[in-house]
Amino acid sequence: MKTAAIIIFIVMYALMVILPKWRYLVALVTAAVFVAAGMLPVSAVPTAIDWNVLLMIFGTMVIVDYFIESKMPEKIADGLLRLCPNVMWVTIIMSLFAGIVSAFIDNVATVLMIAPVGLAICKKLKISPVPMLFSIAVSSNLQGAATLVGDTTSIMLAGAAGMNFNDFIWFHGKAGITFAVELGALATIPIMMVLFRNDKQPVDSDQHTEVKDLVPTITMLGHVVALIIASFIPNTPAMTNGYICMAFGVLTIVWEIAKQKGTSGMIHSLKNMDYQTMLLLAGLFVVIAGIRNVGLIDDLANLIAAAGGSNMFLLYSIVVWGSVLISAFIDNIPYVATMLPLMGAVATTMGVEPYFLYFGLLVGATLGGNLTPIGASANIAAVGMLRKEGYEVRFRDFFRIGIPFTLTAVVVGYLFVWGVWHP
Repeated sequence: MKTAAIIIFIVMYALMVILPKWRYLVALVTAAVFVAAGMLPVSAVPTAIDWNVLLMIFGTMVIVDYFIESKMPEKIADGLLRLCPNVMWVTIIMSLFAGIVSAFIDNVATVLMIAPVGLAICKKLKISPVPMLFSIAVSSNLQGAATLVGDTTSIMLAGAAGMNFNDFIWFHGKAGITFAVELGALATIPIMMVLFRNDKQPVDSDQHTEVKDLVPTITMLGHVVALIIASFIPNTPAMTNGYICMAFGVLTIVWEIAKQKGTSGMIHSLKNMDYQTMLLLAGLFVVIAGIRNVGLIDDLANLIAAAGGSNMFLLYSIVVWGSVLISAFIDNIPYVATMLPLMGAVATTMGVEPYFLYFGLLVGATLGGNLTPIGASANIAAVGMLRKEGYEVRFRDFFRIGIPFTLTAVVVGYLFVWGVWHP
């Protein structure tokens, strides 16, 4: 069963590379094969799908559609173009801005909010939006581990280690994982300067876009604030973020219906939804659940722990870089859920505090998704937005940005965590 699961999984990825236009169908068919082969019971399919993520995407997409129609992204783009000397710095600033936002709200929501501004800028400059949107996506993934509220894996770490929001910044008298992530983010600036060194065409904007409607901007900001507030409330339901995004999405639709005195705007918005991205994610959720159900994720976790033996530095290195590699291909949430208790047990056996393993795990697992365009939900969302704009993305297009980003940020975080936290 495990061998068959590995073969089917590899075939799925190969087909996604070969057939970029049909990735969502490949994922759905693979999910169906997993269920038909008994690798995942039919009864487990509804719980395998992360409905919270899908609701967040749907609700935010509704807001984003009206946000774009209001011309606010163009207004923001006008201001950024007046501040930046050339295209290279526009891309860098957009990436850093996305990273800062992503430290406080979900990575997917960040991409869906920031990417329209990037698209507006690229349209004004008449350049391809592919590099800018990829930079926004990978920067969002990078900064997700900076705070307790930035990513699901951060919340899981906080539960395992008994950490609160401030502990991510300063913990047991030492600099926390926030510093590891932020130093990694700073280290990517010169990488971006090299990657986009030829994008030196000057930018300027003497345009003054008039915003048609401020309500979509208000609901956009409102749902961000609500997500941040909810993250500080203990024991909230698992679907809280999804409900928040859907509620603000519905509120935006209701306002627009009242304003236009008709449903034409709502129909237009619903037609513009990126259903392919949501189907792709749903299929991948089922496939990953199947892989976990047959025991492959547990096997990988035990293999990593066993390979390190009693050598703490070797174990730490395998945890970090093994997590990078694994998270490039499978969702990091079930992987981190499996690894956290295992790392705690290994540290207890060694007679040391587990924090260097916890932090190393989070650095590797959070950033590993940046190695491939389907390694993280935020990347998938960015690819979906580009597809709607008529850009079919190849894996190698993403590798050009994702690989140097990932390697640079992981190396910095890897060295920082070991230097500060090793026993």
